[in-house]
Amino acid sequence: MAEPKTFRGTEEFIALARLALGERQQDVPLYLGKVARRYRASAPELAEEIGVLLKNASGRSSALRRETALPLPVDSDSRLHLVRMERPTREMPEPVYSPEVAREIETIIRERHQAERLAGAGLEPTRSALFIGPPGVGKTMSARWIASQLDLPLLILDLSAVMSSFLGRTGNNVRAVLDYAKRQSCVLLLDELDAIAKRRDDATEIGELKRLVTVLLQEIDEWPADGLLLAATNHPELLDPAVWRRFDSIVSFPAPQRGEIERAIYGYLGGEIEIGREWIDIMSIIFGSMNFSDIKKRVMGLRRDSMMNNRDIGEEVEDYIHRFVKSLPRADQISLATKLYSIKGVSQRRAAEITGVSRDTLRKREIIKEVKTDAREGTHG
Repeated sequence: MAEPKTFRGTEEFIALARLALGERQQDVPLYLGKVARRYRASAPELAEEIGVLLKNASGRSSALRRETALPLPVDSDSRLHLVRMERPTREMPEPVYSPEVAREIETIIRERHQAERLAGAGLEPTRSALFIGPPGVGKTMSARWIASQLDLPLLILDLSAVMSSFLGRTGNNVRAVLDYAKRQSCVLLLDELDAIAKRRDDATEIGELKRLVTVLLQEIDEWPADGLLLAATNHPELLDPAVWRRFDSIVSFPAPQRGEIERAIYGYLGGEIEIGREWIDIMSIIFGSMNFSDIKKRVMGLRRDSMMNNRDIGEEVEDYIHRFVKSLPRADQISLATKLYSIKGVSQRRAAEITGVSRDTLRKREIIKEVKTDAREGTHG
């Protein structure tokens, strides 16, 4: 094809040759996509032809990279694997999310499924995402879910575990894992990102670690479009400000709310287990301050007890709730009884039976509540 007059060519050709002849062949499609976008207005025929080539090549390159069996990188001294590989299946249950998180995760997956369509328009899917939130709210599980829906292996690098007393070795280990992930189709999760991506103005950090942060930022910028880099942290306040700008997407995982806790409990119970709705509502109140990880442990423990004791799961749940209530201070028992009474279908008598709080006490609380409500309405009126 004759070179269009509007195509300067020199710098693009040299950059492309450098990528193709070096060890960054996986970045060639990414660079060509940028060239296509740059010349969409001045040389539309060139941009369109590059887009067609990228679309035709995407399927073949993905298949080739997926079939390449590379040995997992290891530490040079201990010979232990630096990264853990998982292969989540499509049969895994979808994690419980808030509506906002669900939209973010679904967008990442949908973009990958429509990568060829995006490439045809000179666009790329999300290459990197940062998951932030307290422990146990589903960040790692979300990475597994994304990998399962994309039919890709999941590589997990726990940065807090790979940190070495010899910081030079830590840098080499991290680079080895990043290079390994970039040479194949996969989802890479950098867990505990704050272990190395701390603020570079922190006076307590030494130069080698600050240089490692700089390298990590460059890697995020240059991550190949057919790979997906995820990172997770429980301490976003520790991250270097530049880290936030590097990720294509920031997903904030909040603590679970009442409705999400109910759905999680139902899912952890197996979905097919017969248990009254009343008990799930009560458990959602009791587990209100827990994260998904702790809730799952409690529910799975009840399922095991039910199996071992040859009892109905509903009986185990009822016994657990009674034991839980007895361990609470009196004030908390009354508060819980009041909350139970607010559940549709739970009578005052039933709330008293479950918590051991007398109906007279509940009536008094109800009267006090009504008086306070009337007083507020009178003031506003």
